[in-house]
Amino acid sequence: MSAALDDSREVVIEVRGLVNQFGAQVVHDGLDLDVYRGEVLGIVGGSGTGKSVLLRSIVGLIRPKAGRIRVFGVDVLSAPNTARRELEKRWGVLFQDGALFSSLTVLQNVGAPIREHLGISPSMEKALGQLKISMVGLPPLACGKFPSELSGGMRKRAGLARALALDPEIVFLDEPTSGLDPIGASAFDDLIRQLQRSLGLTVFMVTHDLDSLHAICGRIAVLADKTVLVTGTMADMMKVDHPWVHEYFHGPRAHAAMSTA
Repeated sequence: MSAALDDSREVVIEVRGLVNQFGAQVVHDGLDLDVYRGEVLGIVGGSGTGKSVLLRSIVGLIRPKAGRIRVFGVDVLSAPNTARRELEKRWGVLFQDGALFSSLTVLQNVGAPIREHLGISPSMEKALGQLKISMVGLPPLACGKFPSELSGGMRKRAGLARALALDPEIVFLDEPTSGLDPIGASAFDDLIRQLQRSLGLTVFMVTHDLDSLHAICGRIAVLADKTVLVTGTMADMMKVDHPWVHEYFHGPRAHAAMSTA
């Protein structure tokens, strides 16, 4: 993707000089990243490169040691509580394990952010929750089930329905196909692609799944050496001669993914 094209697009997430450190371990050191409106950005990197740490820093679950994070022009780290709450309505998060409340049904889980932020009537909350559950391809019977009664794929979809509850503009996905079999992972990729196109979402996706990168990511950011080493399309990644990047995108799994893409 050319720099000229990037410069013409709206930056909705801007990370500058990010430093994350836990004890003596420095995970990020001067990390910069832009995310553009309407794109599906895949975040990849080896173990310990801080992919999920980056996601959690952007949404405010981890406070970095240094740096600046702006989402829709709002400084995430210094915004007052009222501005921060308004900002949080504009994104949704699907964590790797779904992070559903085990004591609540699927419908109650999806309704939790609606109840917290919208203050609508119980009947409207229920109808909106049912709509979101339907949008992610779950049957009506799933509404009354508890997370422990769902398959892994269904829990992912329930978590996605909750992430979409407030009609967000950005959706953060942390390893969305982890733990799914190839058929389930492919179906989930298709769902993300359909929702992104129909809703105009910006998708920030932490993943290790090469099939997902091929299927739905327009751009990829590689984390290595405590920063964003390179960003670009899949074709761009094939030209990078950094050892980890070369091994990841040219290894046996990469060839398998490309042959089925």
